Amino acid sequence: MRWTTPRTRGVKLVLRSAVSLALLAALMHAVGWSNVWRTLTGADPAWAALGGALALLANTACAWRWRALVRWLRHEVPWPWAWVAYLRGVALNAVLPGATVGGDVWRAWALQRTGLDWPHASASVVLDRLSGLWGLALLGGGCAVAALLADAAALRGVQPGGTPGPWAAALGVAVVALAWLPRALLRGGVAPTGGRHRWWGWWATLAQHEPARHWRQQLLASVGAQAVTVAALWAAGQAVGLSLAWWWLAPAAVPIFVAAALPVGMGGWGTREAASAAVLALLDVPPAQAVGMSLLFGAYALLQAPLGLLPLPRQPGSA
Repeated sequence: MRWTTPRTRGVKLVLRSAVSLALLAALMHAVGWSNVWRTLTGADPAWAALGGALALLANTACAWRWRALVRWLRHEVPWPWAWVAYLRGVALNAVLPGATVGGDVWRAWALQRTGLDWPHASASVVLDRLSGLWGLALLGGGCAVAALLADAAALRGVQPGGTPGPWAAALGVAVVALAWLPRALLRGGVAPTGGRHRWWGWWATLAQHEPARHWRQQLLASVGAQAVTVAALWAAGQAVGLSLAWWWLAPAAVPIFVAAALPVGMGGWGTREAASAAVLALLDVPPAQAVGMSLLFGAYALLQAPLGLLPLPRQPGSA
């Protein structure tokens, strides 16, 4: 593995911090600093606190999903270890450049130290991210189908007198196909390189270790975790006075969360707020509220960061 020098890491830190600050500054200037400040200072403390609690619950669900993936790879880690390790990764993602990269690399390294080889350890983290993205797409697509059928006029691009049925049906088929895609791939068995190259050994393990049961586990865990995450975002929106139905916020959260995960800034700051303002404008949400909601949601990760200082529980049998 190729490691960067401290000087290179320092340059990347400065550059990515500058990208985040520049994006935020440009966005705040366009929206109006006073408008965003007024929105944040007028936030409802009860809704904001509920959003923080939901964000912690969402990360707890994500930690459970990651541990289930590790068990699918036939490796055991205790639940307390998985929870602290996941929260430490979240903390690193919140304070290090590169969005979700820093904490994910640390999780793979920590998992390797428990006895799992590096290809499987790194695969667990990559698959965990893919599982989260999969669950987000399924949740957003499913909610979009329901929203189109129940309230098509809420989306500016859909005329009140139109017929959203065909669009909803096509999207519904796509959601079902996406839900079954991992199981179909697993049913295909081991990839041709799976038995010959150690970096593909994880695929053989997944395909041969109760794939149907673990696929159901990941389906429920990923959709559930993303539902709670969207609920945290929705609570942050309620705190700043954003009256938007949860089933419309779920589809909008897909590009917002993807933008936050892009490794171009620091902790998702800037990219998340820009995506919030752009996407929620389609739902007639004022930009100050969209940006305020996103900033408050981003603060939840910073407030959880001290949990990353918890000592990592010792593995049973370790010296």
